[in-house]
Amino acid sequence: MSALATKQLVKRFGGVHAVDHVDVEFDAGKITALIGPNGSGKTTFINTVTGMLPMDGGAVVISDSVKLTNIKRSQIASYGITRTFQNVRLIGQLSVLENILVVLTERNVWGALFERHGKFHLDQAEDILKKVGLWEKREAHAENLSYGQRKLLEIARAIAMKSNIYFFDEPFAGLFTEMRKIVSEILHELKNKGAAVILVEHDMTLVRELADTCYVLDSGKVLAHGTPEEVLRDSKVIEAYLGR
Repeated sequence: MSALATKQLVKRFGGVHAVDHVDVEFDAGKITALIGPNGSGKTTFINTVTGMLPMDGGAVVISDSVKLTNIKRSQIASYGITRTFQNVRLIGQLSVLENILVVLTERNVWGALFERHGKFHLDQAEDILKKVGLWEKREAHAENLSYGQRKLLEIARAIAMKSNIYFFDEPFAGLFTEMRKIVSEILHELKNKGAAVILVEHDMTLVRELADTCYVLDSGKVLAHGTPEEVLRDSKVIEAYLGR
């Protein structure tokens, strides 16, 4: 079942099509890799689908029923969509635990900060932070974490959203081996729970290991689609990556 699809999606910057009439489908219960050379339009595509940038054409279709020709950033959670960023975005002055509680309580920052949290939310936060290996860091300010720990905290915030559709934009970049294992396990767990997981990744070994299917973007267009093995053998894909 398609959790999210785009129909002729367009995003322009001036006269340049960064996303050029893109048709893709992301299925529930599958990990879909979104790959392509630098500048191919991957992050712009995600920014457009998640309301960070306005669409210039086409539509986003959610669960084969809701067709959107305009989507705002503030709306994506209500459609069951969440995402992470290449550049980690956290509330640096809050503790690791507070960063999770803000999400779990669905409150604004100040409301979540001064709320007396019940056992239910605290137990959820503990479970999530243990899952990403940050429970021992729960009292530390987010701004004092290492780069890898901040990435894990952002992923923890994403899974706390309990969404149906997850966009992970280069979640493995800069992580040590043990951290990469944690992220891989989280992606598999989300998949097994029936979520649609969209993974932007440059490491083709990880793409082969994790992805059920794969889209290749080049110059804002879909260049190839299939299993990772199929698309990585495609001569067009090899040419796009190697410039031959």
